[in-house]
Amino acid sequence: MPKILIVDDERVIRATLKEILEYEKYDISEAADGEEGLKKIQNEEFDLVLCDIKMPKMDGLEVLENASKMERQPQFIMISAHGSIESAVEATKMGAFDFIPKPPDLNRLLLTVRNALEKKNLVTETKVLKKKLSKKLDMVGASAEIQTVKDTIEKVAPTEARVLITGPNGTGKELVAHWLHQKSNRSTAPFIAVNCAAIPAELIESELFGHEKGAFTSANKQRQGKFEQATGGTLFLDEIGDMSLSAQAKVLRALQEHKITRVGGDKDIKVDVRVLAATNKDLKKEIEDGKFREDLYHRLSVILIQVPALKDRKEDIPLLVDKFLGDIAQEYGTAKKTADPAAISKLQEFPWTGNIRELRNVVERLVILGGQTISEDDIKKYADY
Repeated sequence: MPKILIVDDERVIRATLKEILEYEKYDISEAADGEEGLKKIQNEEFDLVLCDIKMPKMDGLEVLENASKMERQPQFIMISAHGSIESAVEATKMGAFDFIPKPPDLNRLLLTVRNALEKKNLVTETKVLKKKLSKKLDMVGASAEIQTVKDTIEKVAPTEARVLITGPNGTGKELVAHWLHQKSNRSTAPFIAVNCAAIPAELIESELFGHEKGAFTSANKQRQGKFEQATGGTLFLDEIGDMSLSAQAKVLRALQEHKITRVGGDKDIKVDVRVLAATNKDLKKEIEDGKFREDLYHRLSVILIQVPALKDRKEDIPLLVDKFLGDIAQEYGTAKKTADPAAISKLQEFPWTGNIRELRNVVERLVILGGQTISEDDIKKYADY
């Protein structure tokens, strides 16, 4: 049941609002002035506050301002018989959901309350999802190698610089791209990832730039490409070393001119996209072999981030194993297992040619087949090495 606090120095108003809202099945508390209201907000968790503006001791705008600094922020609807456009604008600037003059219209009040509570739920859900995403995308490790990557991300993310992320398969290149996006000024806009190696050469241009209806046999309707979908945000081109030379030329044009043309079209479309790219190939060798454009390489590699192989950061394996044990337990809905020191030491001996992705798979296998405390014997039985 949503909790609502009514802050008003007029007892009759409080009583009237309480009666109306309790009839609608809301849990109602009251405060007779701003100071009492703020104390209740600080000590209890409310979904919504109906707050008068003109009150003794502390006015409603002061209550709103102080509440907005709290970690648990309820929605605010400001109410006043002394309402004015200036008060409404000021309250909205400070974060109030809406402003209702006294005496409030019943239908408008109930509708505004419902809408404010819906917004509160959406804000809460968004925070939970962001927290889950942040945890899922956590970059685990304390080694010097991974700290260098983290430091580079902190410096580069707020800029518009293009970044080329290199490293073997399974090291977490897409994770680096996600963090560059999350810490950038584009974090609220789309992050669009394209695996260039997974798309047939004849379809990659349509995937990136879109196509017009009738551009080819199966083009039954107009389609936006990834560049358009990522406008305002970040486009991550994974395994860019596998992209065809024809597509490379069009990507180069998009980077130079901030324009694309759909397949089968002749109209230039402006795009505002930050491009991040990744590869496990040696692009300089690919350039020598005529498989990758040198001018595109220089466009993409304003900043280079080399993600280390797991064999080069084995001191991070205990932290990674602990994270994976927690993640897997949460996924399976089971108690988190532990790994004894001998088991961890054994895991640190392995070459991990598949890097972090391989380690995660092995830990999942150990969770399923091993004991409650994963032992060295479990490692010998169920690991591939």
